[in-house]
Amino acid sequence: MKKIELLAPAGNMESLIAAVAGGCDAVYLGLTTFSARAFAGNFTHEEYLEAITYCHVRGVKVYVTLNTLLFEKEFGNIIKEVAFLYENDVDAILVQDLGLFHYIHTRYPDLELHCSTQMHIHNLDGALFMKKMGASRIVIARETPIELIKKMCEEGLEIEVFGYGALCISYSGQCLMSSVIKNRSGNKGMCAQLCRMKYKTENDLFSYLLSPKDLNIIDYIPEIISAGVSSIKIEGRMKRKEYVYLVTKLFRQVIDAYYSNQPFTISESDQKDLLLMFNRGFTKGHLFNDTIEEHMSHFRPNHQGITIGKVIEYKDNKVLIRLTDTLYQHDGLRILNDHEDIGLTAVKIYKNNKLVNVAYSGEEVWLNCKEKIHPKKGQLLQKTTDTKLIERINNEIENTNKLIPISIKFQCRKEKPFIVTIRKDNQTFQYQSEILIQEAKNSPLTKERIIEQLSKVDEYPFLITSIDGEVDNAFLPINQINEFRRNLYKEFYQSLGKTHERQYLDNSYSFKLNEKENLSYRLLIENGTHSIDSKEVFYFDSNSNLYPTVLENGYSTNTISNSIINEIGGLNQNLKHCIGGMSLNIANSYACAFLYAFSGISGMIVSSELNQDALDDLRHEFTKRYGFEIPLYQFTYGRRTLMYIKDSFTTKDTHVITDIHHVDYPIIVDNGITRILENKVNHKENQSHIGSYLLFTIESDTIKREVEREYYEKLHEGI
Repeated sequence: MKKIELLAPAGNMESLIAAVAGGCDAVYLGLTTFSARAFAGNFTHEEYLEAITYCHVRGVKVYVTLNTLLFEKEFGNIIKEVAFLYENDVDAILVQDLGLFHYIHTRYPDLELHCSTQMHIHNLDGALFMKKMGASRIVIARETPIELIKKMCEEGLEIEVFGYGALCISYSGQCLMSSVIKNRSGNKGMCAQLCRMKYKTENDLFSYLLSPKDLNIIDYIPEIISAGVSSIKIEGRMKRKEYVYLVTKLFRQVIDAYYSNQPFTISESDQKDLLLMFNRGFTKGHLFNDTIEEHMSHFRPNHQGITIGKVIEYKDNKVLIRLTDTLYQHDGLRILNDHEDIGLTAVKIYKNNKLVNVAYSGEEVWLNCKEKIHPKKGQLLQKTTDTKLIERINNEIENTNKLIPISIKFQCRKEKPFIVTIRKDNQTFQYQSEILIQEAKNSPLTKERIIEQLSKVDEYPFLITSIDGEVDNAFLPINQINEFRRNLYKEFYQSLGKTHERQYLDNSYSFKLNEKENLSYRLLIENGTHSIDSKEVFYFDSNSNLYPTVLENGYSTNTISNSIINEIGGLNQNLKHCIGGMSLNIANSYACAFLYAFSGISGMIVSSELNQDALDDLRHEFTKRYGFEIPLYQFTYGRRTLMYIKDSFTTKDTHVITDIHHVDYPIIVDNGITRILENKVNHKENQSHIGSYLLFTIESDTIKREVEREYYEKLHEGI
């Protein structure tokens, strides 16, 4: 069995170094554009080049996330980014957009592609289809249970699962909440995290209804490995380097213990460190079928830390605390309060009227607390940052510099170049001087002197395990030997960083498309009244068990005709005259071409995140490239689903949630999926003169018939 890969996050160079020090096998990072974590530090081209070399010489792979939805005018820039990464040794690219996937695989067939979790692959059919299309790996949806993942692995699929970190409450790639409410698209990497805000149901007080706990399956790593999973991923490109190091190191220990057949459990001390570093409470997630209560954190949406004491008294801008755990000077703290927590830092700790830099369990201390909200007796004190833990981890990162063992042979003969051969594992590197060595007249070089000079590896992470060579009556100035040595190690270091021989550097994107028989539909109506009898109108029902957005257990039939396909698994069926649904996130002409060419999709409902200009660009570029127009449909009426949630976020029966601005969002529950709808109906003109898509959810039949008739009549007005 191939050893499972440990994949760590790198939001910046510091975190990348921490991940490598922690023992990861690979890191994933984003460039400054087109990353689903737009607010992480991310990497410039220069920083990427430094990162790729740093990792490759240490045997660590680098995956780059280009995992956002792409509009037509963005393609020119992302094509340049892909070319840069391809030419500069990237190990794989993570992709959400089907158009970008198609472009990369067509132009660079030897470049490894990973389907990002934003691609919303959650069943066997979806994974099989994307593998058939050229995907090397599927980053499976976080909602997928281990039993289904095992079946995927048994099919020979390379599956990556999330093992630790923040969870989205909605299926990734299917959340429109931030885009619709704040105009910050999660599919463009700019999520406003509205799931971490307060909401209430009909008869309850406001709480963090949509905020899940953090995923932590470190105790279940043996089950993950036994299932055949290829890679286990730690979330956290926006987390601090100490977090990255600690989680990576502990996962490394558990994984190595498994393969060594050694029993291993995370110690109480390590568990405490994980809680201190960051936690919203921990859950096994849908991966191991946690209940709603085990999955959700309605109490707080942010880092909870650990409880280290209780408030005894408050006076004169100071709070008296009875400690239940150790407190260090400069620790970050929070006093839990019903309405708004009280944040403070232990800048000064007073014990028995004296300043101290540490206090212990059972002791009482005074802390400065000048917040507007005053603490009350009995409230809990949480430690959210432990200065000693941070200090210890930084020391470990600094002192855990993996040195690369090498052996050296040299030849130093008169009237010949100076030749050095370096061996690392099974690799051999040879370097020689441009000048010829002179014959010695007075002071010939000694073997010991050459060894002394070559043993200085400067800033490079090499450990010379053996060095030997031959020297005759030769002379070379020391300054020339030193220059030779510096160039030698520089060239060797860079050669270690180069791990791929690219075959398609001059390849171009060349793809021809043949036109299919055109669809006659000009009006798509979901959940309508079927009151219009026309070949131009197509009715379909979103409550069908056959074609929903989430279909975990697969399809009961292989042939699907005249239907809407809302998830990638549906593309693995024998499709005839089908239409790609809005949840496939079609946003550019390349995605249209991909679906049109490789499935029975004959038309598409484009993403509702496209503005009018982006839609016009898509149509123009498709027609220009392929010579014909395909049937496209634009969302023109209805309430979109802002979130698709597996199971639910509450055990209570609820039909609406309300945000702190007193805006109501209707709830629909169907077939194990909870859907949060827009607060208001979209009702707009179709300016593109293409097909219209009407989406009915909670409207009455009377309203449905009125709207259906309105849009049908507009078809014949040329609008």
